[in-house]
Amino acid sequence: MTHRPGAEVHVVTHVHWDREWYRPFEAFRARLVELAEHVCAELDTGRITAFHLDGQTTVLSDIEELRPDLAGRVRAHAAAGRLTVGPWHVLADNQLVSGENLIRNLLTARRVAGGTLATVGYSPDAFGHPADLPRILAGFGMDTALVWRGAPPAHARFRWRSPDGSEVFAVNQAYHAAEVLWADGGPPAAPVGDRLATFLEAERTRLPGGPWLLMNGGDHLAPRNTAERVTAVRDAARRAGAGLRESTLEDFFAHARRNPPAGGLPLVEGELRHPGDRLTFLLPGTLSARTHLKQANAAAQTLLERWAEPAVALHAATDPALLADLRHAWDLLLHNAPHDSICGCSVDEVHRENRVRYERVTQSGEHVMLRALGAAGLDTRIYGDRPKERTSFAVLNPHGFAHTGPVTVELLTAPGRYPVEVAGEDGAPVPFEAETLGEETAFEADLDLLPDSRPSLRHRICLLARDVPGLGSAAYRVRLAANPDPSAAAHTEDGQQEFTTADGTVVTAGDDASLTLRLPDGELLTGLGRLVDGGDRGDTYTYDPPSRDRLVSPVVRTVRRITSPVRTALRLDAGLTLPAALTGDRDGRAEDTVTLPLRVTVTSWHGDPRGALDWTVELDNGASDHRLRMHFPTGGPAGRWTGDGHYALVERPIAPDLGPLPDRPGHEAVCAAAPVQSIGAVGRGAQRVAVAAAGLPEMRGIPGGTGAGEELVVTLLRAVGWLSRFDLRTRTTGAGPMLPTPEAQCHGPQAFTLTTAVGRAMADDHALAQLAATTRAPLRAWQLRGDAPAPRPDPGLGVQGGLLTALKPAEDGNGLILRVSNPTPAPLPTVLHAPRGRSADACRLDESADPGTELPPLEGGRLAWTMPPYALVSLRLS
Repeated sequence: MTHRPGAEVHVVTHVHWDREWYRPFEAFRARLVELAEHVCAELDTGRITAFHLDGQTTVLSDIEELRPDLAGRVRAHAAAGRLTVGPWHVLADNQLVSGENLIRNLLTARRVAGGTLATVGYSPDAFGHPADLPRILAGFGMDTALVWRGAPPAHARFRWRSPDGSEVFAVNQAYHAAEVLWADGGPPAAPVGDRLATFLEAERTRLPGGPWLLMNGGDHLAPRNTAERVTAVRDAARRAGAGLRESTLEDFFAHARRNPPAGGLPLVEGELRHPGDRLTFLLPGTLSARTHLKQANAAAQTLLERWAEPAVALHAATDPALLADLRHAWDLLLHNAPHDSICGCSVDEVHRENRVRYERVTQSGEHVMLRALGAAGLDTRIYGDRPKERTSFAVLNPHGFAHTGPVTVELLTAPGRYPVEVAGEDGAPVPFEAETLGEETAFEADLDLLPDSRPSLRHRICLLARDVPGLGSAAYRVRLAANPDPSAAAHTEDGQQEFTTADGTVVTAGDDASLTLRLPDGELLTGLGRLVDGGDRGDTYTYDPPSRDRLVSPVVRTVRRITSPVRTALRLDAGLTLPAALTGDRDGRAEDTVTLPLRVTVTSWHGDPRGALDWTVELDNGASDHRLRMHFPTGGPAGRWTGDGHYALVERPIAPDLGPLPDRPGHEAVCAAAPVQSIGAVGRGAQRVAVAAAGLPEMRGIPGGTGAGEELVVTLLRAVGWLSRFDLRTRTTGAGPMLPTPEAQCHGPQAFTLTTAVGRAMADDHALAQLAATTRAPLRAWQLRGDAPAPRPDPGLGVQGGLLTALKPAEDGNGLILRVSNPTPAPLPTVLHAPRGRSADACRLDESADPGTELPPLEGGRLAWTMPPYALVSLRLS
């Protein structure tokens, strides 16, 4: 049989390299160095002619730290075109990290690899793909993507389109096919020619005419003389009607584009979270495994994106030390982004290191931010004699628009001195709440400050900061006196389980720690924030309910209403009595119980334009093998729920919590869980309920009970004790090695924060997106050194309409990069204000010029335009 021109098998020899997974990083890196030496030897001798080093440049850095000589050989092969790396710095779970995190990932890869970067958007092992990934790839000049998990199984090739219309040519292909050309090392395998014929038969069912891609490699496997093996089976391929050759991803994609499938390419829009076929798992349980990692990531990336980068850009853009510190912090954060890291599905040693990395990111990011603010005249180092008569603090707004919101600041005063008045910049008194935390010996030291320890009294001030300018600050003066002001203290009333918000909403606590809201129009929302705990016999990849499950809700023991000049709160102390673990057969929940202390605090800020309720849920988890979720019902049907993606709101169907259990080996049940960046909403119009929760990415919209409306459900905690298991019912094989992970039980104190807003205020998608943005990055405040009035750095920058997603120094040092999004399906009038003398030119995400985006000129420091639906605009301000 002869083969047609398009009927060719491209053999791409590669390795899939997990930086850390079932071994910790150093154990894997030692093997990576061995692999690199082997690959270089194979390339040197021609036993392989090309090699793909898994789409990530971090391997170059990891090798270089131990073997600079070997890294030089790897780079030489890359420069000669025999070895490809990138386009990513790390192969991230691209749903759990932010869009800006993905952009820094691609920018870092260009810095690390120089001009030897691969040009294919390679991401086959991520656990699903976000709707905005084609837009991000296109912004770096890539119009191709190799994907697998979550791609529609019926399509071997397709056009994949983001909400804004960006498209890439996508290939749906598993990354592991080492068994086709390699002996399996076990019992005698089928002859290699027969294995190739079986591979071709399967590929022809998806794409009859070819060309076909054989990803010749797998997880952590060193390549074996591919050239010899290809030569040995070339005749067998010809008999099967196909050509066979060693190739590269770039050559394969070029060939595939020249030979489209009959009937053209199907169009797939939005996120790729389609149910897979055999062994093509989405593994949705990773969205909630080890929630503390997701919370730490959300906090760390927000610190870099919304605080440290903008502070450097505005106040210290030419400071080489801060620029280097900022890049270092990003590198640390990116190393926690791979799917086996941020997803929580590695051995415990890995995730201990992840936690330390997040701590290091926070240390670096806070240092960079405060140094940059210091360059703007805001000195936050409290040194020398503690203030006795007055002190000041500054509230900073990281958003492009003026914002009113709650803020908390801690102040150090001289012993015996208390805050008795807070005044705004106009001198008028501002309502505030004050709490004295106690005496301490406070320490400060720096390069220009001798070590100094002083007796101090620490206080916590809370207030609603009004109209803080976009990217600017508001200054507050605090008068001190010998006695505290009793009117500024919070007052507690035992047994009071109800309050009324400023807009007339009546909030009532129930015996199960949920709330009932009576809205001003009489609409009643019941069961808001209902906590439900069930068993989980799954693993870090997959939720698996025991067949003999018991659902448990808390029982409230005491209720207190706490009122101050600035807020009212209900504090509900409850017990959550849970089965201690699973039964011995792992199919039910044990009779032995443990009662977890649980506290739910719900706060309404007086005069808050968000009209929101802020929730804190705290518990000390002493139970194993369970899942705790929070339910937010709405009054009427909508059929769909909304979650925020990277740069666009994503609509998803209301669906059953869990689909039918699979009855075939190697399959998983369809699960309604889906990732959000920080917000979900269910319902329409006056019945819409929105929940914003940075670091709690697993949400779903499910039908309510009989006669009830739909519910938005947020997973707070999933406690399991295994990396992977082979005896689940929701996934009928393992997803990794069966190793115990006792720390994935997440024992110990846990805390979760959420913000809810209901009614017509959330009916508008732009208001929903703004709530998401301000929940991710609320206002922050710092006490300032000395007793002079706080300076007000005015950057002269601001954005109205579109949401600011990035403000950073340009990679090439030429000006600043400012990025604005419209995440909604409606056009959005937007105005950029910039200092006179600045120019604003459209650029791509890779920061090169973008002649395809037409904007009016920046005149008189003002640029006004209408952003199309789901648009993302990047500008270079020079």
